[in-house]
Amino acid sequence: MSMPQNHELQAMQVSSHLDATCFEVPNSSALNAKPASTHRPRILMLYGSLRERSYSKLLTLEAAKLLEAMGADVQVFNPLGLPQPDAEPETHPKVQALRELAAWSEGMVWSSPERHGAMTGIMKSQIDWIPLSMGAVRPTQGKTLALMQVSGGSQSFNAVNQMRILGRWMRMITIPNQSSVAKAFLEFDEAGRMKPSAYFDRVVDVMEELIKFTLLSRDVAPYLVSRYSERKESAQALSQRVNQSAL
Repeated sequence: MSMPQNHELQAMQVSSHLDATCFEVPNSSALNAKPASTHRPRILMLYGSLRERSYSKLLTLEAAKLLEAMGADVQVFNPLGLPQPDAEPETHPKVQALRELAAWSEGMVWSSPERHGAMTGIMKSQIDWIPLSMGAVRPTQGKTLALMQVSGGSQSFNAVNQMRILGRWMRMITIPNQSSVAKAFLEFDEAGRMKPSAYFDRVVDVMEELIKFTLLSRDVAPYLVSRYSERKESAQALSQRVNQSAL
């Protein structure tokens, strides 16, 4: 008869309710992935407007230039033509394109206008089309997320606060910093480039922080988001629990 491992002995000493085979003691050595990834950080960017001169899109493109200058591999998803969730099957080409990019990415940037005190429907539709699970795999789990919004009036944080809740729900590592650009129509020139301002400086801050968190977490994301309760479940049970396609 084999002797229990040290973590199993600790579990038995704490509580009889613990499943000793699934109980783990967090270990700093598990956070030192070897070999570390050397490819450019892969960032997917989503914006929440279909207007021809969309300030959330302009802000996204400005941020994309910064991310590329910081060494990232960036993809910007165009939401034009994306159907409403459940209006078309998952095989719709735009849905498939979005899901493939979500799976490809190691981090994301979500940028939405604030409309009626909330993120736009276009923004929410994109997020809703990204499934919580594909089998027992969660496409967003452990990936980094940066949040930005634009407003037509005074500065507000309603949209970024809502998106932060969604990022948490989707098990993403949502960075502390965020960007909210007030009176966005004054912050971009005719060519669509952002003017010098404290708002621009904050965008630089946010993108810099996103890259740092992505580099820090991407190789150890599965370990960071591993949960005791889910280690107890089978892959099939986990898939059934988080699958919301029938709701």
